[in-house]
Amino acid sequence: MRGLLLGWVSVLACALSVAAAQASSEVSLAGVPVADNERYLAEARRVVAAAERSAIAWSGPRDGPRAQSGKRIAVVAEDLRNGGILGVIDGLVEAAKIIGWSATIFDAAGAPDLRLKMLSNALASRPDGLVLVGGDAHALTAGLQPFAERGIPIVGWHVASRAGAVPGTPVAMNVSTDPLEVARVTALAAIVQSGGHAGVVIFTDSNFQVARDKSDEMAAVVRKCGACTLLEVRDIAISRCEELMPGETSALLERYGKRWTYALAINDIYFDYAVPVLTEAAMPNAAMTMLSAGDGSESAFLRIRAGTFQTATVAEPLNLHGWQLIDEMNRLLARQRVTDYVFPVHLVTAANLATDGGAQLRYDPANGYRDIYRRIWQGP
Repeated sequence: MRGLLLGWVSVLACALSVAAAQASSEVSLAGVPVADNERYLAEARRVVAAAERSAIAWSGPRDGPRAQSGKRIAVVAEDLRNGGILGVIDGLVEAAKIIGWSATIFDAAGAPDLRLKMLSNALASRPDGLVLVGGDAHALTAGLQPFAERGIPIVGWHVASRAGAVPGTPVAMNVSTDPLEVARVTALAAIVQSGGHAGVVIFTDSNFQVARDKSDEMAAVVRKCGACTLLEVRDIAISRCEELMPGETSALLERYGKRWTYALAINDIYFDYAVPVLTEAAMPNAAMTMLSAGDGSESAFLRIRAGTFQTATVAEPLNLHGWQLIDEMNRLLARQRVTDYVFPVHLVTAANLATDGGAQLRYDPANGYRDIYRRIWQGP
């Protein structure tokens, strides 16, 4: 195995055949001349470069209801071991202190049998509002319905495949970037970095619709690249990454050898447990490139900064999303509409990692969102 891995090389030459993620329409590249393929590669580079821009200006709300005083909210977290979930809750707790609310956290620890129990415990705490962080709103509808029956508003983070209200559930607002755009940018970045010649394995978790949608979109983009190869979409539960990823990584290396050059995942956590296997095998960093379609964990920032296999993550503005959850809840408690605001996609790479909170190993946009929310809550 060691001898095989040391012989791996990254191939960086080939024409790209993929429609850019932000193009107005899709174009089939089958049979397109090389010159046109190069044009599409240039367009893909433009899309990726746009996603890499720093200091994205605030485009969210600037007015709204004053703070509803003294509210108590229950927060049910899918799994506090997940860096994305933890980052959102950190921002939520920070914002709750500013608006003058108390927040009680209930951790389901990624265990199916604990999700409904934590919702029941949250309901028993008699909250004014419920925040669901992670999880699948549709799968949890039975546990959410008692909140709706009592008139308790519900907002969530990454609880559905789209931002906004979640049809068929009591969730009034799912705070998220656009998951499909996150997936497109991630796959396009891999194609650009490989020069259109990536051998790809995608890691997903079919327990969550948003994860399935992201991995499906990444797979679709890779398939449109004529010189790329989608080797496999591997379904591994996020909650079992520590247990399963080392063995799965070794098995994939044995199966695909030097054909596997790019790993894409719906969350950085997969790479936390894959990288040690590559390191133990003395695999050179250039032989495997990793890109994540979320969430921008501390470990991902460290890998990108050190140049250890991972080159990019489409980092969520986790702290900002925590503040947005509090603002959306405040609007509901004031009997106003949610904003439906969706923050733009941002690709973190070694070139821009030092900006927008990167020195603190997180993506925290330098656009003044904290002051803007404070002014909204404090009123004129």
